[in-house]
Amino acid sequence: MAGNAFVQCRPQQSPVVTNPCNPSPCGPNSQCREINGQAVCSCVPGYIGSPPTCRPECVVSAECPQNQACTNQKCRDPCVGTCGVGARCSVVNHNPICSCPERFTGDPFVRCQPIIEPPVQMTPQNPCQPSPCGPNAQCRAVGDSPSCTCIEGMIGAPPNCRPECISNSDCSNNLACIRQKCQDPCPGACGANAECRVVTQCREQNGAGACTCVEDHFGNPYEGCRPECVLNS
Repeated sequence: MAGNAFVQCRPQQSPVVTNPCNPSPCGPNSQCREINGQAVCSCVPGYIGSPPTCRPECVVSAECPQNQACTNQKCRDPCVGTCGVGARCSVVNHNPICSCPERFTGDPFVRCQPIIEPPVQMTPQNPCQPSPCGPNAQCRAVGDSPSCTCIEGMIGAPPNCRPECISNSDCSNNLACIRQKCQDPCPGACGANAECRVVTQCREQNGAGACTCVEDHFGNPYEGCRPECVLNS
């Protein structure tokens, strides 16, 4: 009991205990804890900031980095679980873009599969086209390699095949260049009863042998020589 004993006594009342978190001073999306009679505020899990301005990580994708999107108020990779099997995903302005890789086909939101290409038919290559043998030579394919030889009538070795002669000076003194061959110019050059010998000066001029009538014969040696004297019987 308490009070003035000469006036009135009344029952003693217990001191009133108050809760600093009721009502909560922390604001929305926050939680309050009483520590030593004081209210201590913090944001609820999943919210950022500090009381009384606790807020979710994002409300719209623009609040996230360019390669993330706002999902359930969280900035997350939008590619997870978006594209089909074998597809690739890229994020453009918070949006997932699904596509099949190079040389793959299909629906990138369902499945991408390799493109089956028909076997490439290799065209046999002719090692003689173009010819590596040079002028006046012929090429023959031996397997995958060219085999070069000089054409008939040419001498030397590829790529330096050449005719036996071009002028008389390419031949020895007793021969002349006839149809690009060093030959004796005398056969068929002189007439009957004439003899032929190769003279250097003549050879250089026309490639022919010099014809002269045999002894005791006269006339045109290139047409025919006759005896100097013919006796009548």
